[in-house]
Amino acid sequence: MKKLTPLAALIVAACISGTVSSAELIVKPGQSIQGIVKQAKDGDTILVEPGRYLESVYIDKQNITLKSIEPRGAVLDGENKRNDGIIASGHGVVIDGFMVKGYKGNAIMTQGANNFKIVNNEVAGAFYAIFPQFGKNGLVQGNKIYGAEDAGIYVGMSDNIDVLDNEAHGNVLGLEFENTRNALMAGNKVYGNTTGIMLSLVPGLPVKTSQHVIIRDNEVRDNNLKNFAPASSIAASVPSGLGMIIIGYDDVTVENNRIEDNRGGAIFVVDNATFGLTDDPKVDPYPDNVHVMHNTYVNNGEKPEGLLADFIAPAGRVGFEIISTGKGMGHCAVQQEGVDMLGTKRWGVCDDGMSKANYKTATLDKPLPSEPYTAEQRGRLTYLAVCTGCHTYNSVLHGPSMQSIQALYGKDTAALAKYIAAPERKRSDFPEMPPQAYLGDETLQAIANYILNDLSQ
Repeated sequence: MKKLTPLAALIVAACISGTVSSAELIVKPGQSIQGIVKQAKDGDTILVEPGRYLESVYIDKQNITLKSIEPRGAVLDGENKRNDGIIASGHGVVIDGFMVKGYKGNAIMTQGANNFKIVNNEVAGAFYAIFPQFGKNGLVQGNKIYGAEDAGIYVGMSDNIDVLDNEAHGNVLGLEFENTRNALMAGNKVYGNTTGIMLSLVPGLPVKTSQHVIIRDNEVRDNNLKNFAPASSIAASVPSGLGMIIIGYDDVTVENNRIEDNRGGAIFVVDNATFGLTDDPKVDPYPDNVHVMHNTYVNNGEKPEGLLADFIAPAGRVGFEIISTGKGMGHCAVQQEGVDMLGTKRWGVCDDGMSKANYKTATLDKPLPSEPYTAEQRGRLTYLAVCTGCHTYNSVLHGPSMQSIQALYGKDTAALAKYIAAPERKRSDFPEMPPQAYLGDETLQAIANYILNDLSQ
């Protein structure tokens, strides 16, 4: 046999290595997607044939592509009893082309994952339909979302995120950025929700700032749906009839949107205290530097209700497009004929140099170098991504506070992990917690250890 030159040997080795590290795996109806995920190696592509799959899927490997072979032909069905559809904690994960329905918690979620893509999916129902949290450099594009009890697309505590060309209707909140920095929301159709777009700086979370966001070229119309969020959630406080609400956010540009037929108003800029959020000494509750550039406004503000109606009442009339609590600094608006504003006496006039009309992306030029997480890190990030959707440290959100859970379990991490895997209802004043056993024993134990030994305000 002829001996290979060192260069030829290197090429052969690289080819073999490339083949091994980027296999294509097929999931057929009747098989478990999670079972194939467990077989996969970093870099693999998992192709799912059309069919109905009754399970939750957890991806903790790197650079996995999970794709429905036929667009939205692979149906993940939670049967209204499972909590989560697809959760990914591995970096570089792509979730493409699924129909996800009937989940009680998160339909599609990334937790602590960088360089993710959630594209071309359809989600019906859930609490959070598409929920990237605590990640960097991600894309959410071309999805259709409806029926979420909180937000259709909810980007939480993340950086460098694009939310593009999605369709969100029939949700409490169409699209939301929460405690997120350097993000773009563009080209989306947001209609028939309670409120169309929400930017929120929520106190009590690990990330204490929300800033540098551009909202451009979206269609935001007819967001007048009656609020159907659970009474224990922050979303239950959102008034019906708003195109956009900006709560405590800094450095926001709103430009080239069509905002139409929202009965409460087009844009409401409000501080945390007025909205009713609890105080956090590490959070600046006042929005600063909101720039409302040229937008198209049609028939907004004719029938405000709830918090918004109370705020507007002293004016003695309705029909305001832009409304502000008047707190915060550096706000400005382009002066447009026929656009009535309230609470904006301290606002300046935006100039053309503030335009972000040509801003293309908030994502990075190259994938962010990201090391795989240890079990301990996965525990912390899973807590931040999964648990903080319902719990904060010292106040009631959707579930009880973490302080009360710490007091209940002390240092018994095994008991808490067992409860998370298979909860039993203990208090009638909170919704029943769905089981989280699909996360695996190692991750559950790490979550319990983080909550009882490391978590603090």
